[in-house]
This record gives sequence, structure tokens and C-alpha cells, in this order.
Amino acid sequence: MLSTYNFADVFEALADALPHKDAALCGANRMSFAVLDERANKLANAWKARGIGRGDHIGLLLYNSMEFLEAMLAALKLRAVPINVNYRYVAAELAYLFDNADMAGLVYEGELSAEVAGALAERPVEHIFRVRGEQGPGADYEAALASGGPERDFEPRSSDDLFIVYTGGTTGMPRGVMWRHVDLLYAGLQGGVPGGEPAEEPMDIINMAISNVEVEGEMAILPAPPLIHGNASFSTWIAWFTGGKVCLLEGRSFDAAACCALIGPEMVSVISIVGDAMGRPLADALAVAEYDVEPLLVVQSAGAVLSGSVRHQLQTLLPDVLIMNNFGSSESGHQGAAFYDEDEGEDAKPQWLMKDNVTVIDEAFEPIVPGSGAVGRLARSGRLPMGYYKDPEKTAATFVEFGGKRWVIPGDMATVEADGTITFLGRGSVCINTGGEKVYPEEVEDALKAHPAVFDALVVGTPHERWGQQVEAVVQLRVGHDADAEALTAFCRARVAGYKVPRRFHLVPEVVRHPSGKPDYAWAKATALGENASG
Repeated sequence: MLSTYNFADVFEALADALPHKDAALCGANRMSFAVLDERANKLANAWKARGIGRGDHIGLLLYNSMEFLEAMLAALKLRAVPINVNYRYVAAELAYLFDNADMAGLVYEGELSAEVAGALAERPVEHIFRVRGEQGPGADYEAALASGGPERDFEPRSSDDLFIVYTGGTTGMPRGVMWRHVDLLYAGLQGGVPGGEPAEEPMDIINMAISNVEVEGEMAILPAPPLIHGNASFSTWIAWFTGGKVCLLEGRSFDAAACCALIGPEMVSVISIVGDAMGRPLADALAVAEYDVEPLLVVQSAGAVLSGSVRHQLQTLLPDVLIMNNFGSSESGHQGAAFYDEDEGEDAKPQWLMKDNVTVIDEAFEPIVPGSGAVGRLARSGRLPMGYYKDPEKTAATFVEFGGKRWVIPGDMATVEADGTITFLGRGSVCINTGGEKVYPEEVEDALKAHPAVFDALVVGTPHERWGQQVEAVVQLRVGHDADAEALTAFCRARVAGYKVPRRFHLVPEVVRHPSGKPDYAWAKATALGENASG
């Protein structure tokens, strides 16, 4: 009988209840719950024999793969903590993360051995395992796994065990967000029963998964981002907790055609993406080829908001599918979802229906008056992370107590409409102050990406002697299309106020984003300042 909300305990209960049900697919590899559980047991036992155990941090520097899932589960089985590591980091960035996360172990992609060796020279890690490579630091992953036994010979676990998610470092250095398993279940995974009543006790999750399989049969969730991103990790657990299969895309980059090709054969009902960086290629793929999309029910974006033009394009191509913008972050979990006036088409603006424990506050921590037009910061109470790992200063600034409750204030700016809905403006840390006026990049990016020649765009502020900052845009045009600064300026002027229109446009072959699809504003600003060769 399942007695905790510990993720490893839940997975083992699912493996016992649904042993032959597909748990995961990645490329040509497919595993049932029982097989995935057994391989994770072997790896965990091999690690235990090497001294890895409770509280140890194990880095996962891996592409999407079965090994990622096995290593994540093996760490949790030992009450160790899996740490997501960005595979685009260079040696210096890896060394920073190894140190910041107090990494005791590392499972890495053999292809990245040079970067790993460079990082280890600065910050050694005791236990190292190499996947898919004959040369490089550490032991061979498969050989290590084969040395462990399949038994579940592990100490009792707790609902309070830690699950750490490192942020993508969009606006600064990455930080580890510390969640207790039980808090993450309710705040990030919607109580283990998305769309239904949250689980009241652990066995509710197992019973619901069994019921889903009996009623729905084969079903799957396809997280489009890499597993190193919280969005994909959370989607994986939601798939499992509902008795479904997680379908992973192989490789370092998002492949929209491969994503579409999996929908029919694998009965994919939900695709989870991160904003336009995945939404636009997905729409373009659907527009140029025919795919079996009958099983698809939902395309949801989390971690970045779909622009109006991309959302409209997807909705036109998938008229029977719910296209959702979900709002949340590594620090807050799921906060709410947007609704639209469909009569406005691609110009429809999202209005956010937030959960009851979400509010917008001013600098004095007082709620923004609905309809006042005042801008404040989004705040959420309820089940929250414990804070940032090894960063008490940032923890104190982000997790604040007022009104007798503890709140997370990650820096998202918003205002409250007269009807109580919330209009999201953008992340305050990237807000541009030009001549005393505040410009939120997301709004200008949304306007630019509605232009038929624009594939992607990022907007940043650069120093200006008179205005403090001026608005500049880094733009990637669609293949075979053309647009100059004059045309882009005129297009923007019809959609945003004059002070928000970029003063300069920088056309680049490709807009650089993090593997998750989130914007790399540091790269965009360097490009605008002429510090990148592609700028």
C-alpha cells in the first residue's frame, strides 16, 4: 500500500500495478513500467555499492534518452537528488554548476567528454558515469548498471525528500529551486490528477492511473523541450502519474516533423511546448505535410507565452485541439491559464485566469486594485519550494512572508483588470526603461512575430545617453522572405505605442535560445551591442 507522495514510491507502485504498460518511448527504444523500474533498480544498487546515497546530488548532463529517465529514477530511489544540467554549457559554466550544486555524481553524454574533462579540472566530481562513448572521464554507464542487482533494497523514503530544478539562467546564473516531493506534486503536477480532483491520499494516484488505462487504453504525453528543462520533467511525471507513456524526441534540438509524426502511432493526447520557439516550427510542420492528429487533444505552452499569431496559426491548423497558454515557473509551479476572445483572431490578447492563491501586489505588498491600471508583481501562496539551494539572499528576496502567509514573487509583472482577470506584462528583470517609460520585451516581440516575414525575435534595451535605454530588436526572418527596418518599424507602429517600437533592428541567421526554448537575452543584448559575430 502506497503511503507517501515520494516520486520513487509512486513510480514503483505504478510498475507493480501496470507492469506491462508502456512507460516511455525515445527513438527506437521503448520500455514498460516494469522494465524501466528494473533497470533503475540495477543502477541504484550499483550506485549504492559505490557509496552514493541519501542527499547526494547527481548531475544529469544528458540528451533526451532512456538513460536520463533511468538515472533520475535511480537517484530518487536512493533518496539522492537528480540535478538537471544544460548540455549547451561550456566547461567554465559546467564547473560553476558542479560547484554550486555540490555535485557528488555525474551521468553525462559521451559526446560531451571534452567539456566535462575541462570542468572536472576546475571542480572534481567523485562518481562519474559516461553514456554512449568509449573515451572520456568516468565509468561506462551500461557496465555500471549491469553490476547492480534488480532488487528494491532501499531505505524507506519520505514525502519530504528533495527534488531540485535548476533554472535555465535566462537572465542570470542558474539557481537550484528546492521542492519537497509533496509540494511539487500539488503545485507543479496539479495534484497528480490534472483536470480532476487532486489526490487526497497517495493511493488515489495509482487508482486513477489504473482507471485511466482501463477506460482510455493507450495514451501519451509528448514533452517537446529537453528533459533538462522543468517543463519536460514535470510533463514526464504527469504522464506516469496518469498511467500514460512519455514520448521523448531524440537529439539536441526540437524536431517539429518528428513530433508530429508521433501523434497518431503513439496516441499522443498532449504536446507540451515552450512558447513560439517550438510553437512556430510545429505550426509550420503541420502546414506543409499531413499527419494523423486525431488522438491529439491539447497543445500547451508553459515556461513562455505563445504569441497571438502563433497561437492563431496552431488553432487554425488544429481546430479541434485545445491550444493552451499555461502560466508558471520553476519557483511557483502551475499558476493558471489564459483565455481569449476568439473573434479577435491573431490579435486576441491573453487574459489570465489565475488560481485563488495568486495575486498581484505593489511595492508595499498590498493587492493591486482591479481596474486601476497599476502595475505590480505576481505573487503566489500555498505549497511552495523551500527556496534556492545555497542562496539565502535570493531566497529571502523571492520567498516573502506577508499577510500571515509565505509567498513566492519570482519577478513577473502584471496588472489586474476590472473583472478580476490578470494581464501579464513580462519579467521585470528584462523590462526596458526608455525615457521614463517601461517597455516589456514580450509585448514588442509578440507584435514583431505577427509580421509574415518574421520567424523569431528578441527585444532588449541598450544604453542611450538621453533616454537611459533604447529599444532594439534582434530578428530572424523566414527563409525566402525579406523585410527591412522601415517595414518592420511601420508594422510595429500599428501595434504598439511609439516609444515601444525598436529604434534599431539586427537581422541574424538564427535567434539563439536556451535548449528549453526560453529566450537568451544575454546573447540578444550582446548582438545588439555588436559583441557577437552574427550581430
